[in-house]
Amino acid sequence: MWPVVLKTAFLLVISNVFMTFAWYGHLKNLGNKPLIIVILISWGIAFFEYAVQVPANRIGHAGNLSLAQLKIMQEVITLSVFVPFSLLYMKEGFKLNYVWAGLCMVAAVYFIFRK
Repeated sequence: MWPVVLKTAFLLVISNVFMTFAWYGHLKNLGNKPLIIVILISWGIAFFEYAVQVPANRIGHAGNLSLAQLKIMQEVITLSVFVPFSLLYMKEGFKLNYVWAGLCMVAAVYFIFRK
């Protein structure tokens, strides 16, 4: 049986992959489509994000993670998913700011999870 934190994090990673594609994937492939089409496609992708994210937060909260811990976990995972998405899928260059932002997120995790 997986510990609550690992279950929650795993589901949030899946959720964030869907979220990142819903929010930004259209910028690469659907730039010439009408906005209403892009919105409907994004909503369709976002449905799967919510179908995973809501259970993730319920599992985490029922497992005694605080709301602040869930939020910081979500933000760290968002950045962890976004950077590879930006580099590999969108083909944007690496920026040193990603490292600094990541270090700030590590500090946030430290402070929010310390006893």
